[in-house]
Amino acid sequence: MFISRLEHFASVDSTQGVVREWLADGTPPVCIAFADEQTAGRGRLDRQWVAPRGAALLVSAGFVPENLALRHGWRLGAVVAMAMLDAAEDVAGLRDEALGLKWPNDIVADGPDGRLVKVAGVLGETVAEGDSVATAVIGIGINADWTAADFPPELATSMSSLRELSGGRPIDPEVLLEAWLARLEPRVEALGSGLFDAASWSTHQRTTGRWVDIELGDALISGLAVGIEPESGALLVEVDGVQRAIDSGEVTRCRVIDDVGRRGRPA
Repeated sequence: MFISRLEHFASVDSTQGVVREWLADGTPPVCIAFADEQTAGRGRLDRQWVAPRGAALLVSAGFVPENLALRHGWRLGAVVAMAMLDAAEDVAGLRDEALGLKWPNDIVADGPDGRLVKVAGVLGETVAEGDSVATAVIGIGINADWTAADFPPELATSMSSLRELSGGRPIDPEVLLEAWLARLEPRVEALGSGLFDAASWSTHQRTTGRWVDIELGDALISGLAVGIEPESGALLVEVDGVQRAIDSGEVTRCRVIDDVGRRGRPA
């Protein structure tokens, strides 16, 4: 069976922590923990992830990959995200490509004003063994049945949910989970065979063609995102006519500040 362990928690401090402990105790892959509520959920760079009970699907998956080079470790998070993107469009009854990816780790949609709004965040944690990935825990928090009236005021203009995008259609997080797992298995098996759909990953990138501000520690890089490098997963940014590859591990924050197709820096 693809899934060795699947557990549902009404409330837990963090599904990432649960799965991390399972792997440390020798639980075989692929092990899945999901929760109605997290009391200490965290996103990338230890940012807080908060959602009302039952409003989001909060899930983490543990892997012990075979023959996954450390330089390709990012691809595991990519296939997990792509499986969720496809599942979400199906369960919410959305058109194809209603959802996209914002580099390096968000699932997004187009907001009413054309700006990107966040629907889900992806968090990957890997343990290396030489030049290979020994274990990995990939977590996703996706806004499923969250109504706009309950969005935090400070985030209301920058986020959305599957319920809102579907015009108010109720979204059952467990149905979404089942749809995600069905799409996850073939993608993970393909990755284990050395296959990665770089074309699909690239074409779903909503960052491409937009002006971005990227924080690298204390440094700020502003430029036009022109694509994704398929080997490293780096964002290709054109700065003053010179193309630069930005590795996701270096990034503190990536902010999209431009509409698609504009070539010059926004005023």
